[in-house]
Amino acid sequence: MESEGVAEFIGHRQRLFSLAYRMFGAATEAEDVVQEVYLRWAAADRGEIGNAEAWLTTVTVNLCRTQLVSARARRETYVGQWLPEPVPTGGGALGPLDSVEERESVSLALLTAMERLSPIERAVFVLREAFGYPHAEIAAMLDLTESNAQQIFHRAGQRVRTGKQRFVVSADHARTMIEKFLLAATTGDVAGLRELLADDVVSIADGGGKVVAAKRPVVGGEVVARYLSNLRRFLSPTVRFDFLEINGELSLALFDADAAYGVLAFDFDEAGAIAAVRTVVNPAKLAAVGA
Repeated sequence: MESEGVAEFIGHRQRLFSLAYRMFGAATEAEDVVQEVYLRWAAADRGEIGNAEAWLTTVTVNLCRTQLVSARARRETYVGQWLPEPVPTGGGALGPLDSVEERESVSLALLTAMERLSPIERAVFVLREAFGYPHAEIAAMLDLTESNAQQIFHRAGQRVRTGKQRFVVSADHARTMIEKFLLAATTGDVAGLRELLADDVVSIADGGGKVVAAKRPVVGGEVVARYLSNLRRFLSPTVRFDFLEINGELSLALFDADAAYGVLAFDFDEAGAIAAVRTVVNPAKLAAVGA
């Protein structure tokens, strides 16, 4: 009977991790929550559980809500810019990402914007936007009324979707632009970089106080081009670059002696120019990429 319980939990595990990751924007914290959910599942009287998916989802999202309070407190003292922990998604780690909407739900851009939300707003938004739960089920999980769940979802969507719109480009265009970006950045070609960047491009770097990185966003084509042209100065001769699908998007992953060294993720504007560069070099956030 116990082995059946383990097998049933394993069948839900990926979805629970995907849910917890979207709640935190951090793979490490998501793994901790999933482990706690398993312990509660193992100790529960499963004969009293009518719907395993609903039970596991409810426990997961409410554990996340509780732990988000302390997580947000830690982020208030975070050194420099905070970005989500990148996760390779080519192997399905965050569930199916077959549509534009599914990829958007795990993008570094959206997960960063979700930091504006309270724990309850984040829970409602993730359950509805990423997993498509009806408002009635969300209300039952979070001890809300259905109308309250609808209101919270509407408010969360307004708070998340501010700022300039992200545009989807073809995989071929993204790869071509990133290859040109890599060549220009590693050769110090400021003019070449500038041609690739939107006028209002923004560069955000997360070093967590452990690695040298700009502590504020760098904005504007000329300024960002000069800033990113210095990338080569921080790289050892043994660093290599790999193209990986990270958080649903083609990205650059840096490795040195097979250890993850950094991740660069890109947004594009309607003209296909690079509109944002998000760089994660905090070693504590690269475990998933390194694995």
